[in-house]
Amino acid sequence: MSDPTPGLNSQQLGAYFALMEVSSLLQYAVEEHLRADGDLSYVQFEILARLVDASEGRLRMTDLADGLVYSRSGLTYQVGLLDKRGLITRSPSPDDERSVIVSVTAAGRDLIARVLPGHVDRVRQLLIEPMTGEDLTALGAILGRVRDHMRANPPRSAKPRAARNRTT
Repeated sequence: MSDPTPGLNSQQLGAYFALMEVSSLLQYAVEEHLRADGDLSYVQFEILARLVDASEGRLRMTDLADGLVYSRSGLTYQVGLLDKRGLITRSPSPDDERSVIVSVTAAGRDLIARVLPGHVDRVRQLLIEPMTGEDLTALGAILGRVRDHMRANPPRSAKPRAARNRTT
């Protein structure tokens, strides 16, 4: 019996392995910097950065989870660690008792401000500098298209929950 699923050709396999290697190398370097300069994991950095960027520095926990590709239980654990460090706060939503609002504190903002320059330098040195402007435009377009394709049928951790009269 023949396998109904065709394999990847050498071009496809090469692109896949290159993407995975670049992703792993970049993640390792970024994570190493975040641990050294801020005692943060990448997901903790991403949580804080999203909160700093959010309106009023706060998001519903479900909205935060929808933007990250991370298990909801894992996100709850990471938010708990950030809360213990005084970098964020959690509070019940005033309009939905089932929702939790996560807010960045001044200490969280200060930490992001401290680690962000080194983070940007690391990303620029490893990812941006080897590329031309045309490369960046093409990469952004390609990865944007692939991301949109993958988000059309996301893993459970990245699926938005059904909207429930969200006002915040």
